[in-house]
Amino acid sequence: MKKQVCSSISLIILFFLFVTASLKVEAKACKPSGKLRGKKPPPGECNTDNNSECCIEGKLYTTYKCSPTVSHRTKATLTINSFEKNGDGGAESECDNKFHSDNTPVVALSTGWFNKQKRCLKNITIHANGRSVAAMVVDECDSTMGCDSDHDYQPPCPNNIVDASKAVWKALGVPKRDWGELDIFWSDA
Repeated sequence: MKKQVCSSISLIILFFLFVTASLKVEAKACKPSGKLRGKKPPPGECNTDNNSECCIEGKLYTTYKCSPTVSHRTKATLTINSFEKNGDGGAESECDNKFHSDNTPVVALSTGWFNKQKRCLKNITIHANGRSVAAMVVDECDSTMGCDSDHDYQPPCPNNIVDASKAVWKALGVPKRDWGELDIFWSDA
């Protein structure tokens, strides 16, 4: 009986230590690195495909140099992007200086997760809607800059974005009417 009580107490202490350690990791959240003042896009210069937002003159946008900590189940927001020429993604993808078909499962990651191109051309696995899909990282969703021609006059990306091609949304079985933003989890493949 004494051994069972000691074992139970030991398990409770271990559980308490685990929870405390988890909270400390969670407390190391990514904090904003600054603000960027929006500029009015020149006529016809901001592509609003996929409900992309154009910068608003004078509005302050939060910037980030970091993203939340990556784990085997990293929480993120899935957004939709066209990586094709003349798509709302703007220029060629940063990883390979190429455009990519909307029928190919590719993504752009927020600046911190993009990690100075360390995830370039590597697959991540996206989990949502009871399904999973592997997608190749081909670009950065810049969380540090925006509202200029290099960023299609769109605001800086939030720090928790997986910006995905239509192929990713289709593979996850999300009805087209619901494409735009979706809570997901992702992990390195």
